[in-house]
Amino acid sequence: MKILIACEESQVVTKEFRKLGHEAYSCDLLECSGEHPEWHIQEDVRRVMDKPWDMIIAFPPCTHLASSGARWFKEKRKDGRQLRAIQFFMIFAWRTDIPIAIENPIGIMSTFYRKPDQIIQPWQFGHGETKATCLWLNKLQKLEPTDIVEGRVNRIHKMPESKDRAKLRSKTYPGIAKAMAAQWGK
Repeated sequence: MKILIACEESQVVTKEFRKLGHEAYSCDLLECSGEHPEWHIQEDVRRVMDKPWDMIIAFPPCTHLASSGARWFKEKRKDGRQLRAIQFFMIFAWRTDIPIAIENPIGIMSTFYRKPDQIIQPWQFGHGETKATCLWLNKLQKLEPTDIVEGRVNRIHKMPESKDRAKLRSKTYPGIAKAMAAQWGK
């Protein structure tokens, strides 16, 4: 399959699909940090998402959508940042002709768009952490947990401020990426 992994600079998901023989490409405005620039499209995903993909897995930025930032919502609504984030999220939701997964944390899209099809946690996929992650699915089945572990901590939420904090918080856990590739890449 030819797969677009939208808004992914880390290439964590892209690599897992590549391991299974798929032609997967990450796409982000940022340069990739996943060590495979030959599999990375560094540009606005809106310019490439209408190409003939067999599947799209999208990780639209959550900065203006996640409940964790609710205290700034009034300002973000007023200056248009939240509306632009909603519109960007929806470009993936409106594409219904192929299998699509949209990932985002708990936030306003559950109300604005619809409830997610599934909420997963890293501890269901081999990582002893909590980070509720919503999945909106089109033509894809829910992910089945692969390795439920104990010792659940909330490291992501407690991460100290830094210039790379948003980038680090948005990384997909390897166990979740493996499950996506194994279960959706059949």
